[in-house]
Amino acid sequence: MSLFVHKPGPLSTLQDAGRFGVRRLGVTQGGPADVHAWAWANWLAGNPWGATALEITLGGVTLEAERPCRLALCGADMPASVNAEPLAPWSAFTLKPGDKLSLGMARHGLRAYLAVAGGVVADPVLGSTACVVRDGLGGHKGDGSPLAAGDRLAFDPAAQGSAPARILPAGERRDYTDEPRMTLIPGAQFRHFDDASLLTAFAQPWTVDPRSDRMGIRLQGSLLHCNIGSLISEGLCLGAVQVPPDGRPIVLLNDRQTIGGYPRLGTLTPLACARLAQCRPGSALRLRAISQEQAIGEYRAFIARF
Repeated sequence: MSLFVHKPGPLSTLQDAGRFGVRRLGVTQGGPADVHAWAWANWLAGNPWGATALEITLGGVTLEAERPCRLALCGADMPASVNAEPLAPWSAFTLKPGDKLSLGMARHGLRAYLAVAGGVVADPVLGSTACVVRDGLGGHKGDGSPLAAGDRLAFDPAAQGSAPARILPAGERRDYTDEPRMTLIPGAQFRHFDDASLLTAFAQPWTVDPRSDRMGIRLQGSLLHCNIGSLISEGLCLGAVQVPPDGRPIVLLNDRQTIGGYPRLGTLTPLACARLAQCRPGSALRLRAISQEQAIGEYRAFIARF
């Protein structure tokens, strides 16, 4: 009924689709940093949208099956093996009792997603199993703690034999070595940034600052200049690009604070946030403006696949 954790890696947490409807309480959403890889891992395992899977940051994980189970692995390029035999990435596979799944440290990308048929079983907190370490909520124990050696991940043994055989559609495996173009919906304060810094922001590349995590990604590059001195704090959505007084933007991700008072350049789309979550410190990216209508259409088309 479980996967035994021999090595947990630097940061491995359970993530379902996220915790919604509670931001009025100051509780953020959590959920998968890379919704694209998370969704395809669940799809390969035969799970519906929203099933709980394991988000593995950087790698270094070893799990042992205590019962037969059907799994799927997508996301960052972490050398994977079962009983020391290489395992194909972005695919589904089966473990027998005693089999050990090992993931090395990521060569490209940052986060991989391991789904089990039927989803990992955990008690929801405020309607979700999503683990938010900084808030002490969710996860396999309900207290926001990441995986530790000796833990067990529960699953439904009855769901393992019913998982359909699926192959990842062509073109859905991401190349995390490229220089991505991040789609951004211009925000309410967009025109308050001076023209010169806006032109530079979309013409030149940005690099990912090492001071980044699931709360937000800092970007290094040209400075953005805004003529707004201060704002009344307002709600923050996934992908909001805040610009503090130092002119260096911060893209807010799943574990962000719920309100903020810095002016915003705009909002990255959910799929752009997913790609950003796989960018290593020092890697380059570019921004590309997109309309709200285009962004909604693209995300609806993505969701419809599941």
